[in-house]
Amino acid sequence: MPEKKNILITGATGYVGRRLCQRLLDRGCYDLKLLVRNKRKVQTAVADKVEIVEGSTFDNEALGKAASGVDTAFYLIHSMGAKKDFRDLDKESADNFRNACIAAGVRRIIYLGGLGVKDSASTHLLSRIETGEILAHEPDRIEVTWLRAGAIIGSGSASFEIIRNLNQKLPVMITPKWVRTKTEPIGIDDVLSYLEASVEINQPQVLLVDIGAGKLSFEEMMAQAADEMGLKRYLIPVPVLSPRLSSYWLILFTPLPYSLVEALVAGLKSETVVQNANAFKYFPEIKPVSFREAVSQANIELQTNQVISRWCDSSGDTACDIKDFNDPAGAVLRDVRIVAYEHGERQQEVFQAACELGGPRGWSRYHLLWRIRGWIDKLSGGYGLNRGRRLHRELRLGDALDFWKVADIREGKRLLLLAQMRLPGRAWLEFDCQPDQLVQTAHFIPRGVLGRLYWYAVVPLHSLVFKDLAKTIVSESKKLRAQKK
Repeated sequence: MPEKKNILITGATGYVGRRLCQRLLDRGCYDLKLLVRNKRKVQTAVADKVEIVEGSTFDNEALGKAASGVDTAFYLIHSMGAKKDFRDLDKESADNFRNACIAAGVRRIIYLGGLGVKDSASTHLLSRIETGEILAHEPDRIEVTWLRAGAIIGSGSASFEIIRNLNQKLPVMITPKWVRTKTEPIGIDDVLSYLEASVEINQPQVLLVDIGAGKLSFEEMMAQAADEMGLKRYLIPVPVLSPRLSSYWLILFTPLPYSLVEALVAGLKSETVVQNANAFKYFPEIKPVSFREAVSQANIELQTNQVISRWCDSSGDTACDIKDFNDPAGAVLRDVRIVAYEHGERQQEVFQAACELGGPRGWSRYHLLWRIRGWIDKLSGGYGLNRGRRLHRELRLGDALDFWKVADIREGKRLLLLAQMRLPGRAWLEFDCQPDQLVQTAHFIPRGVLGRLYWYAVVPLHSLVFKDLAKTIVSESKKLRAQKK
């Protein structure tokens, strides 16, 4: 039996990376190595089956270790929605990665970028094109398969979440003219098929492959998705809505923050369609499903609680890399609530009740106050409450939970949430499940005088919200315990 090829996946805790890792593990054909910023974000079931290197593409030592002994390396990193210097960071990252792969003797890099042409591409799409060009800069030294996709449609993807939320919430939509711009959506399962098949195909030193499932406008995608959902929706294009105004409108009705919506909308100003026939030429066995079928499959995964990954699992936002944000020890302001329960009898149920907060279950009796805070956050460019959660009952490290991020989780003992709402400081919400009591602590590190003024201004609300939240968790644990009997 031939020796298994060693495959490196970067971006393995992101939307595409998590699913690709799971698919390749299920195939059992390769030995996998993951380069991640925080190894604890890799699910336990996966971590036991792969080699994990902790680091980033800006850490040359970690890069060298990750690329060592690798046959094929997946580059699934981008800075959508990141800070202003993202183009320079993307270039540096790609250059570091290519050099490390060449030095380690890697045979092939597989990169997933975006459709578009340089002359009309938005700033973010232009950066992804530049990334591909840098990875393919030395074709005589390393092979590069450069896949380019448009809107990826799957449960938890950014494009699908926009379409699903708008259809659910707005029967009539006044929209800008760009809703008629053509793009080429593709289902996430087909993207994974192209990525997987790219490991073994015979190709020239650099192969550019545009993938898609047929041209559609955003207007047509909205109509087809609504039909799949059993809804009738109307879009009325008007000439006065600029991309900026459109972005502000979208953040009110979708889970995405302003920075990400702005990048996606900017990408829709010009056509992003397939420019070559290499998908059919080199991957004739892959027949992409239609947009309608991809929407149907995504809805099934949502309804059956089988969402593997979401758009917010990882991103260019520094707060998404929770490794450096998992210890609130430096907090100078705290709100502590302690609720006792029977010694040793309900610790696990209390922990489970804490893990079921948010999303469709809400935030206890004062959920309206949480919603108001979510709207304020949305209007200021943050995530807001409607980001929701991946699954109804299960949390894992790095999961989004409304405007929180799971910064630490220890089964039956501790849940630590990092605040991602807009704040004049840094905040956490900690649930410490002890044998006979729940210790709930809101930690806050203020930023200057404004941070302290903010904390003391909301203290009266904390006395209502946090006290009720701790009591609700313990109360809900009784119901969970009764269900087990």
